[in-house]
Amino acid sequence: MNMQQMMIQAQKMQRELQKAQDALAEKEFKITKAGLVTITVLGSKEVKSIEIEEDGYEKDNKEMVEELIVSGLNELFNQIDEENEEINKRITGRSGGLGF
Repeated sequence: MNMQQMMIQAQKMQRELQKAQDALAEKEFKITKAGLVTITVLGSKEVKSIEIEEDGYEKDNKEMVEELIVSGLNELFNQIDEENEEINKRITGRSGGLGF
């Protein structure tokens, strides 16, 4: 394979990777913790919504609800990272993307 063909292939891979990452950024990830807290995050890691059931508003539940939110966000961010890693492996054959 000559240099020009390699460049064309790399550009094609880069476009595919960008398209897949753009789709991931738009995708919604949702988790419900203990039936009290539901969190929705976009693949761009932008928090879209946090819903707390009425039972979560009780004063005694404050610390638990805060922990559920943190735990839920961390789980969602890990899911997004894992999916991004899968995109990189599928398109480039390795983790971390093209390395440009």
